[in-house]
Amino acid sequence: MEIVKSKDSFMNLSRELAQKAQNRESITKQPKEKLSGLKTTLTIKNYLGGFYFFTCDEIKIDNNDIYLIEGKHSKHGVIPSLEDIKDGLMKMILFTNLKEVVLNGKKYCHKSVLKLTSEIGIKVGRLSDKDIDVLRTLNEESNFNGFKVTINDEDLCEIIKKL
Repeated sequence: MEIVKSKDSFMNLSRELAQKAQNRESITKQPKEKLSGLKTTLTIKNYLGGFYFFTCDEIKIDNNDIYLIEGKHSKHGVIPSLEDIKDGLMKMILFTNLKEVVLNGKKYCHKSVLKLTSEIGIKVGRLSDKDIDVLRTLNEESNFNGFKVTINDEDLCEIIKKL
């Protein structure tokens, strides 16, 4: 019905629904995720004036640096599923391409982190050949695109050295 009324009416409704979804997600805590920072909302404004509403699983501030962290967890696997990792990569594409990040009126130098966690813990002997391939590819992707990957708080680069 809103589309029939007008383009502006539809855009306003769509924006309102997206903001409500962002607010719901921002107060939802996934008990299985191993996060330690603050969950926050992230509103991206494009050069055409469009707004996109996301949440950031965790942020950490260190002086003028702000870390935008997307968390993915696995209860039964050594690493999260490939689907979860791909979902996290989508957030990394968004986070790493932000022109600027402003929080409470202060500009920060932003850094993007894909934080993978597992109940099992990562041990080189527990990794399948497929897991190793995924981690090596993920390491190349993160190096090429300028974001960091951690697994149970260990830098992926350090894990790759052990393989």
